[in-house]
Amino acid sequence: MSLGTIRIEDLVRGARARGATDLHFGGGDRPALRLDGRLVALDAPPVEEPDARAFLAAMLSAEQLARLDACGTADGAAPRTVQGGPYRVHAYRHAGGVRVAIRLLAETVPSLEQLGLPPIVAALAQRPAGLVLFTGPTGSGKTTALAALVDRINRTSERNVVTIEDPVEYVHVPVRSLVTHCEIGRDVNDYAEALRGFLRADPDVILVGEMRDGATMSAALTAAETGHLVFATLHTNDAAQTVDRIVDAFPADAHAQVRTQLAAVLAGIVALRLVPRHDGAGRRAAAEVLVGTDAVRALIREGKTHQLRNTILTGRAAGMQTLETHLSELVVRGEIALAQARAVTSRPTEVRAFERNAS
Repeated sequence: MSLGTIRIEDLVRGARARGATDLHFGGGDRPALRLDGRLVALDAPPVEEPDARAFLAAMLSAEQLARLDACGTADGAAPRTVQGGPYRVHAYRHAGGVRVAIRLLAETVPSLEQLGLPPIVAALAQRPAGLVLFTGPTGSGKTTALAALVDRINRTSERNVVTIEDPVEYVHVPVRSLVTHCEIGRDVNDYAEALRGFLRADPDVILVGEMRDGATMSAALTAAETGHLVFATLHTNDAAQTVDRIVDAFPADAHAQVRTQLAAVLAGIVALRLVPRHDGAGRRAAAEVLVGTDAVRALIREGKTHQLRNTILTGRAAGMQTLETHLSELVVRGEIALAQARAVTSRPTEVRAFERNAS
């Protein structure tokens, strides 16, 4: 192992000790950490190009390294036994050479209770079938929430669970369920192919790391239609945008059919944000929750996604809540500051309004 690789492992350990979510290095710049959502440069010399390359040679497969050279990006994950704890690696080329972004993963899968998600989220894990979507920007906790759901299933029921990820981030040791981890590029070529193939493997639950394209979305809808519980993520901001994103991924003449399919299988949408805690001890998850009630299904079938927010506002009894409602509750409880709550929503005045109502 090169001295440069050892130094990078030291950076990883230091980043974890400070509670960082990400470590960035390469390109001739000083290493930097993502701390509570802020990028903070370290008082440390840059990681030189040969050292970054040596680190990647130890972390990535030959195929992933070839992809970096041919396509400019590559993804991988360090094993959970590596010093410094598990992490995801993303390498990318630029004018100054190669840069590396490391996403630090939890050393153990957190429980739903530890994440502080609403009880209705745990209820989604008990569904026999349907489509459950976790949405939000990069770094909003989608992957961790999915891992917590799989962990709940694994510990409480006897089910066959298959995860399809790029790369595999959380490894679940079977407890009561059978859990199989499939990695894009290592085990299968793409999400859609993996989904179609695993339908013949007698799965009960299928986790899709990301629905990136229409082919993957179509395969996920089919899997949910045929009696499987499907968890997936999308980079969308709220429930209405998520529905529109799925429908718009298909040709215009297929929109009516897709809306009908989605309405039939949608169990819920959870839109996440991470907000710095008021006491400085990390970040707190806030969530918008849409549940697939009859009213929600009707709006999706009819293409009235602009009315979904009103249904969420009036659907408290079914476990629904807007992001602004949850943010306001966290403000009232003193868990997050009002300014931080308003910074993560496009409707900041509604956080203030709900806070006044709650008080």
